[in-house]
Amino acid sequence: MSQKHLKEAFISNLNGTSLLEISLGLSLAPLCLLCRGLLLILYYVHYGKPLSSRKCSLLLDFLVLVSPLVFSCTVLSPVIFFVPTIIAAFCAGIFSKIYSQRKQETRVPFRQIVRDFQKTSLDPEYIPAITVFRVYVNVLTSISILAVDFPQYPRRYAKAETYGTGVMDFGVGAFIFGNALVCPEVRQKSCVTQAKFSNLARQLFSVWPLIFLGVGRLLSVKSIEYHEHTSEYGVHWNFFFTLAFVRLAASLLLTIFPKNKSWIVAINLAVLYQLTLNATSLKMFILHGSNGRDTRVGFLNANREGLLSLVGYLAIYMASIQVGLCLLKCRNSVKGWTEAVCSFLLTVLVLFLFLHVSQAYADPVSRRMANLSYCIWVVAHCLTFFIFFVVTDLMLVFTKLLVKGSSVPCCWNVVGPPRTSKKHEREAVPVGGEGTLSHICLISAINQNQLLFFLLANVMTGTVNILIDTIHSKTVFTLCILHLYMFFNCLIMYILHAKNIVLKFW
Repeated sequence: MSQKHLKEAFISNLNGTSLLEISLGLSLAPLCLLCRGLLLILYYVHYGKPLSSRKCSLLLDFLVLVSPLVFSCTVLSPVIFFVPTIIAAFCAGIFSKIYSQRKQETRVPFRQIVRDFQKTSLDPEYIPAITVFRVYVNVLTSISILAVDFPQYPRRYAKAETYGTGVMDFGVGAFIFGNALVCPEVRQKSCVTQAKFSNLARQLFSVWPLIFLGVGRLLSVKSIEYHEHTSEYGVHWNFFFTLAFVRLAASLLLTIFPKNKSWIVAINLAVLYQLTLNATSLKMFILHGSNGRDTRVGFLNANREGLLSLVGYLAIYMASIQVGLCLLKCRNSVKGWTEAVCSFLLTVLVLFLFLHVSQAYADPVSRRMANLSYCIWVVAHCLTFFIFFVVTDLMLVFTKLLVKGSSVPCCWNVVGPPRTSKKHEREAVPVGGEGTLSHICLISAINQNQLLFFLLANVMTGTVNILIDTIHSKTVFTLCILHLYMFFNCLIMYILHAKNIVLKFW
């Protein structure tokens, strides 16, 4: 076999992993975030000032926020069930040290701290969990698209061929989910018809970079005969095209239906699509082509997976818009967000129940078709992932109450401690709050240029695959390549952020 066909075979005919392993793996990123926050607070306890060195901050962020994820999807994957426990125990140790080393004059009884925490007011204008969710989906995707070509990346984490739940199958849906959380329809307060149509016009213009990138990827892949998994999206289609067309279709639907009913649109799309798959020959067409022999003759046959899965991805996008609208409801207190977490947990439990029913009576999860089970699975796991980040932020807010003056980048701003005067409430957090540390935060850096980060990861992945025989790489070499690849990508984002450069001109 040629090197191209060997690499294609390496990522084909896979069946995914268990829902439990994916759920457990989702806890790693929030635990890393918690660990980073606690380490910064501990530094403040020891030195009486925040960590201000940019080099040290970048190194800390990379080693704590990114590096553990590289190890967890390679050499630590056989013991992945123990990794969250170890990180959680380490976090508990740091918290214990912070609690015991607080300054004497700031010490308050623990019960009083809990009562104050429940009454704490948070900045209603900024929800850090949304930013962190989107950044981490991007980071995990960037790691996986290169790591999957190395033998140290478990085959069960790669995209399943037809049915199954691979980690990368989830990543595709999570990307759609994250984009919808911050789409114009969620952020825009006006709902009048004129605003809707003007928003549609803006969306038509704003997606051209995605279409441009899709065409660029298509031409580059074909010109250098780069290996590709045809049954993923088809011969000519790719994920950039999917992102563009889903955004356009969603904007068009929201000019017709009210955005606060987007969950109804999502359910109807997913259910009707599944009924069509089961009641007609559409499923056989997606899996085997019009002649039943996997033909790729004609544009529709050649790209049937990418074109027809748009319905499922659109359903995920519409459901995510509803989640985004719920998040933007005014919850400016710890108590309000605790109630929100409980509501989301109940929603997740209901979704997992529906997932069990859907897999038993309709179809197993299939990213290739983006069927009903896949839509439910993605939304359920995305909500779980988001809940983890909200809980992490609340834990960091609680810890910051223990140590007055401490700060953590990309964490909630405490806009007013309980039982303080109006004057003190205004002075509690300086203008910008935690934003004073945003210039030394890797999460903020990636968030500022997310599309560039994703594009750069794709380009570097292609470059590494052209230059290196990834399939036969040794473990140490693989880890070095993956770390250098991620560090270089993060460093570029960090430099751009430090110079306040945002490469977005559309």
